[in-house]
This record gives sequence, C-alpha cells and structure tokens, in this order.
Amino acid sequence: MRRCRWIAAAAMLSIAVANVAWAQDKPTKNPLEGNPEALKGGMGLFRTRCAACHGVDARGVRGPDLTGVWAAGASDTGLFETVQKGRPGTEMPPGLFMSDEDIWKTLAYLKTLSATPAPVSARGNAANGEHIFSARCSRCHQVDGRGGRLGPDLTRIGLTRARAALTNQIRGALEDLPSGYEPVTLTTPQGRAIRGVKKNEDVFSVQIMDTTERIQGYLRSDLREVRDEKRSLMPKFGPEVLNESDLDDLLSYLATLRGPAPSTTAFTPPAIPR
Repeated sequence: MRRCRWIAAAAMLSIAVANVAWAQDKPTKNPLEGNPEALKGGMGLFRTRCAACHGVDARGVRGPDLTGVWAAGASDTGLFETVQKGRPGTEMPPGLFMSDEDIWKTLAYLKTLSATPAPVSARGNAANGEHIFSARCSRCHQVDGRGGRLGPDLTRIGLTRARAALTNQIRGALEDLPSGYEPVTLTTPQGRAIRGVKKNEDVFSVQIMDTTERIQGYLRSDLREVRDEKRSLMPKFGPEVLNESDLDDLLSYLATLRGPAPSTTAFTPPAIPR
C-alpha cells in the first residue's frame, strides 16, 4: 500500500514539474515575429485557414476585423491560445492539425496587417448616429446590455468591424449569417409560420428564438416544415431608407463602440413539449 501511494505521489509530482517546465518554456512573445520565411509561410496559412471568415486583409467578413487586436490589448500568448483552443460559443474552431510553429507563423503574418484602431471618423455626427441606432437598430441589437437579442451584440463593433464592412452590412450587400443568428421559419401542422433565428438543432429537434425573443424548442416530428432562410432578418437600409448623411452619422456612432467583450454563457436548450 505504501509503495502504491509513493508511486502515485511521484507520478503527480512528475506531472506538476512537467507543467511548470512547459509554462517556463512557453514564449511570452512570438519567436517568429519579423522572420521573412515565417511571414511567407504565415501568409499562406492565414489565407487558407482564416481568410474565409476574417478576409484576406484580416478586416473581417463573417468573422471580426483582426487588424486592431494587439492595439486593443491582446498579447502574443493570448492570441496563440485563442488560435490553438478556439473560442467556445463562437464559430472560431480550435487550430486542429496546426503545429505551434504554424500558429506562430500565422500570428507573425497577422501582425504585419495590424494597425491601431481607426480613429473615430470625422465624418458624421456620432450623437445623431446614436439616436438613429436607438430608433432603427436597438430593437434587435444590444449595446452595453441594452437592446434586443435577435441580432449580434454590438458593444465592441467599433473594434471588430471596419467601416467598409459595416457599410456593406447595413446596405445589405453582405449576406453572411453568424452562428446563432441564422434565420429559420417553422411551419406547424395547422399551417402557422413561426419565424426566428436558430439557436441549436439536432436530428430530432430545433431550438429557436422567435421574433418576440422567446426561446422555444420543437420536435421536428411535430412540425410540417423547418425551412432555413437565405436572407437575414435584418432589413436592407438602402439610400431610400437611410440617406448618406444619416449613414455617416450611424457609422460614426458605431465606431465609438469599443467596450469590453460581452460575457458569454453556454446556450441551454429549452424544454421540448412531448
């Protein structure tokens, strides 16, 4: 018995020592920053693994703008862990099949695309833009915990989206649908249509937030149809709805939104009536 306890203690000590050694060996700064060969490899890795969501220029498409992450306070090691482990609750997957060296190469290249956050645009009146946001956007979007939940939280949108990307989204030129906000229409056996955004699904059930912000779960067998919609619930704000001056004001306000990251909690599917 004593021998077994001694072996167990020795094993735990070995693991602890190994963890300490790993922590000490882990670089606090990207060891490949500025390395020409690493930058070349990182460019290829970024374009094949990251550009589909973040854009070839890293200014964001489906995923956020990454050009200001260091200026916003991110560290090399923090970004390394984000790439390696992904971000639970988002579309950011872990860096499967990427070696530590590949991750450092990718980050080294990304840093060459980085800049300080764009200054708040001199174009437009941010105060008026806030009024426009309250009247037209806050029903579906939150800022600092206030507003609707049908659309993404915009508390940090000034850090994560470039002006051009926001313009395209508002005008309706982009149809990218972030995870958790894909529009769906459910049809009951009686023919009633229920619209909302999909929050979770499996082969037997689907959970949505309907347009009144109620989260509800349904068995697929109890529905006539589950139809994924191609267009976002967000309306297009063309020039006939939002003129150029008002658009500039709205963009100026959105550029000021650089708050802390909103807290995220795991989605708990609602009970499904049986």
